[in-house]
Amino acid sequence: MKKTIVLCPAVFLAAVPCLAASFREAAIVLANGGGSPREKAALMLAGEIEKRTQLRLPIVSALPAEGPAIVLGRFEDLRRVLPAATLRLLSNGPAEGFTVLSSGAGSPPLAVVCGNDDRGVLFGAGYLLRKLRMSRQRLDLDDDLRVATAPKVPIRGHQLGYRPKTNAYDAWSVPMWEQYIRDLAVFGANTIELIPPRSDDDDDSPHFPLPKMEMMIEMSRLASEYGLNVSIWYPAMDKDYSNPQTVEAAVKEWEIVFRRLPHIDAIFVPGGDPGHTEPKYLMALLEKQAASLRRYHPKAEVWISPQSFSAAWTDEFYSILDKEPAWLTGVVFGPQVRGSLDELRRRTPKRYPVRFYPDITHSIHAEFPVPAWDFAFASTEGRETINPRPLDEAAIFRRYQSQASAFVTYSEGCNDDVNKAIWSGLGWNPDASVKDILTDFGRYFIGDEMADSFAQGLLALEGNWRGPLLANASVDVTLQQFQDMERHASPREKLSWRFQQALYRAYYDAFLRDRLIAETGQQIRALGALENAPSSDSLSAMDTAARILEEDPLNPHTRALRARVFELAEALFQSIHMQLSVP
Repeated sequence: MKKTIVLCPAVFLAAVPCLAASFREAAIVLANGGGSPREKAALMLAGEIEKRTQLRLPIVSALPAEGPAIVLGRFEDLRRVLPAATLRLLSNGPAEGFTVLSSGAGSPPLAVVCGNDDRGVLFGAGYLLRKLRMSRQRLDLDDDLRVATAPKVPIRGHQLGYRPKTNAYDAWSVPMWEQYIRDLAVFGANTIELIPPRSDDDDDSPHFPLPKMEMMIEMSRLASEYGLNVSIWYPAMDKDYSNPQTVEAAVKEWEIVFRRLPHIDAIFVPGGDPGHTEPKYLMALLEKQAASLRRYHPKAEVWISPQSFSAAWTDEFYSILDKEPAWLTGVVFGPQVRGSLDELRRRTPKRYPVRFYPDITHSIHAEFPVPAWDFAFASTEGRETINPRPLDEAAIFRRYQSQASAFVTYSEGCNDDVNKAIWSGLGWNPDASVKDILTDFGRYFIGDEMADSFAQGLLALEGNWRGPLLANASVDVTLQQFQDMERHASPREKLSWRFQQALYRAYYDAFLRDRLIAETGQQIRALGALENAPSSDSLSAMDTAARILEEDPLNPHTRALRARVFELAEALFQSIHMQLSVP
C-alpha cells in the first residue's frame, strides 16, 4: 500500500539543529587595542574559552588573512577592521548595549561583538560566552546569530560583603573575587556593592586571606578594571549623631575609606539594620559625608533608605526630602521600610530616583520568605541555605520594577547565585524568559550538553519547596534528575561549585523527606501505643511509646543520602569555601 508522509513545518524545523560554525582555530581581534574594559573583555573571552575547551585563542589587533575570527570593539573601532558589508549589519545604540552577529556561511567563519561603548563590549563578550557551545577541543557558534540589545534597568547590582557573617565570601581570595565579578558581568550586572571595614559584624574571620580594608581596595580596583560601578553599603552605626564630636569622628573614619579606594561611584546608607538615628541628625551627617566623598570621587552618588524608621521618623524623613537637598542622589526601598514601594515613590520628590534593595539571599525571617515553607525545611535549613528560586525572584522583580528604576540586591554569600543571574537577566530585559536565563546559566557554568537538563533541575529544586514535604513525591524525581546528570558529568563539571550546590540540595531534600516520612511513622505508632493506655498499664504504654521514638529512623538508603550530603558539603568547602556547618 502506498504511504504518504506529511511533514508539519513547525515540527520539521524543530527537528533540524541550528547550523553551527567552528571557531576552534579562531583569533580574537581586539579592534583599536587597549582601553581597560575592552582589554578585560578580550582577556575574559579568551580565558573563559580556554577553561572550557583547552583552546588558547590568540588576541591580535588586526583581522587575520585567513581562518575564523572573533572581533571585539566599539562601533568606531570596528570601522578600521571590518568590511563595509559587515559594518552595515551593525548598529550603535544606547549605553551599555551591543550587537552580536555571526556568519559561518562564508569562509572563514566570523563573529562580531560591537559595543555601543566600553561596557557594551564587555557585556557583548559576556553574551557571546553564554551562546558559545564549548567542550574539550570544541568551540562552536550558531550560524547567522544576530542580536542588537541594550539594558532596560540602568543599575543592575549585587552586594558582595567581605565579612564573617557570610556563608563563603569571607574566605575568597582576590582571584576568586575577580572570577565572581567576571561571572556577574557575563550575565549583565554592572554594579557591585562593598561593605566597609566596620559593620554589624565581627572584626575578623579565621578565613580572611586579607584584612578587610585591603580586600575592599582590591575589589574596588577589579570592578574599575572591568568598567563596573562600585557602591558601598555604609551603615551609620554610632550611637549619637546629635553630638558634634561623634559626627567629626565619623567623617574622619569614612574619609579613610573614600581616600584609599581607587574607585567609588556611590554610597548607600541604610536608616537602620544596623544603625538607629533620627532622620534630621542622619541627614545632617550624610551632607558632611557627601562633601567628603566628593573630594576624592567628584561624581559619586549618595543614596539613603528609611529602613527601621518609626511612623514619626518616617514622616520626618519625607518632610526633609520635600526640601530637596541637593547633595542627595536618590532613595532606596529595602527590608523594614514602613509602607509600600508605591507609597515611597509617591512621597519622594520626582527629582530623586528610587532604587530597590531586594533580599534574594534569605528564606525565612526575611523580606521575601519562601511561601508556606514546610516546617521540616525551615527548621533544619534556616535563613541562608542554597536557595535557587527563579520563578519567585522573577515574580518579585516584575511586581516592583515599575516603581524602582534600579536595583542592587541584598546578598550574604553565593547560596543565592542563581537568583543573582535571574535579577541580572531580567534587569537587562524584563521580558526575558526565566527558562532561557537558566539555560544560559547551565550552558555557561556547567556545559553545553547539560544546559537544558540543569535548567530544568533548578526549576525542580524550587518545586521541592512547594507545599507539604511529606506529600511532595517530586522531591524523589528531582533527585533522580540530578543523579542522572551526576552519572554523565565530566570531572570538570563535577568540580563546578554550582553543580555541587544543586546536587547538595537535591540530595538534602530527598534525605529530609525520607527522614520526615520515617519520623512521622514513628510518631503515629507512638500515639497508637498511648491510645492503648486506658485498656492496659499507662506506664507500660508510655514505655512502649518512648521505645518507638528512640528507634533510629534511618534505613540504609536514608543513611546513604545523608552521607552524600556531608560529602558534598565538604566538596563545597574545598571548591568555594562554603561553610555549611556553622551556627
